[in-house]
Amino acid sequence: MSVLDSVTPQLEQLAIEVPSWAYGNSGTRFRVFQTPGTPRSVREKISDAAKVNELTGLAPSIALHIPWDKVDDYGQLSDYAQQQGIRLGTINSNTFQDEDYKFGSLTHSDAAIRNKAIDHMYECIDVMNVTGSRDLKIWLADGTNYPGQGDMRSRQDWLQESLRKVYDRLGDDQRLVLEYKFFEPAFYHTDVPDWGTSYAQCLELGEKALVCLDTGHHAPGTNIEFIVAQLIRLGKLGSFDFNSRFYADDDLIVGSADPFQLFRIMVEVIRGGGLDPASNIALMLDQCHNLEEKIPGQIRSVQNVQEMTARALLVDRQALTRAQEAGDVLGANAVFMDAFYTDVRPGLAAWRESRGLPGDPMAAYQASGYQQQINEARRGGQQAGWGA
Repeated sequence: MSVLDSVTPQLEQLAIEVPSWAYGNSGTRFRVFQTPGTPRSVREKISDAAKVNELTGLAPSIALHIPWDKVDDYGQLSDYAQQQGIRLGTINSNTFQDEDYKFGSLTHSDAAIRNKAIDHMYECIDVMNVTGSRDLKIWLADGTNYPGQGDMRSRQDWLQESLRKVYDRLGDDQRLVLEYKFFEPAFYHTDVPDWGTSYAQCLELGEKALVCLDTGHHAPGTNIEFIVAQLIRLGKLGSFDFNSRFYADDDLIVGSADPFQLFRIMVEVIRGGGLDPASNIALMLDQCHNLEEKIPGQIRSVQNVQEMTARALLVDRQALTRAQEAGDVLGANAVFMDAFYTDVRPGLAAWRESRGLPGDPMAAYQASGYQQQINEARRGGQQAGWGA
């Protein structure tokens, strides 16, 4: 009998969306590295994402980034994804690479620039209408570098005004998820720097506006699981962008720097009912693979989330509550640590095999020859990467 037998029904609800850009080239602030087998088109990105889902059973959808993944016919692209065994998911906007957005996009002092950014959001919603995507995710690089450079109050007003226009264009079953980041590329102030600002903007917009929490977008020492608990409590957590960090927005493989943090986050997700499909909390990766191979990097990532979810499901809630109510500090902590230190890997391997999946997805990928195939087939052409 596996230690996971009691939590299997909940574990089966886990689904993690992968990002199209994770399969393209990326790098440090100083260089974008080229790697063999890198996709040259969004279809090749979809094929790679489908391989991850084929081997793990955890990644049934892929997020797109516009205009990086722009095509002439999104209906055909959606059909192609379904043929590969996955679906198109979140549509991510981009208002941080155009020359016009040097001093802001939705918060720019020039109404013409704001309207250009709004029109781009409308374009993203048009894509959603064709693909059936539910979420429009907005991350803004908007901010200032120096005191006095911009009027922070006016920029918040312009942001609300701009988001209102985008929000009003959403369909009945569509959502706006507003991401936050405490710095970079702006260093004095960022227009959406924290969960409170995102929450305040979304609250004013309405029920279809929710907060996106990127696990790498916080100052050192921030208690991210508290933010998770609070946003779920308020009914305003729309989605996660999972990654890992040592210093800032490192975009490393989720759980690689601090697996215990990922465990604690998943404890609060489960505590708030976030694995229930009715919660509508979307779990997504947002990370880049600069040195490691991209498909194995995504396989490892979704497995890391699955492993920490399994451990979080093993927390004995009744024992934990008894210890908490009795003021048993060490006893309560021990319940947490017992679950965290449980080795769930053999149980997860058996769980996968019982569903016709390889017990070791990483080994299965290496044995499949897929990497060698794409290395050979994808010679020539322009590799996808930041901005493409």
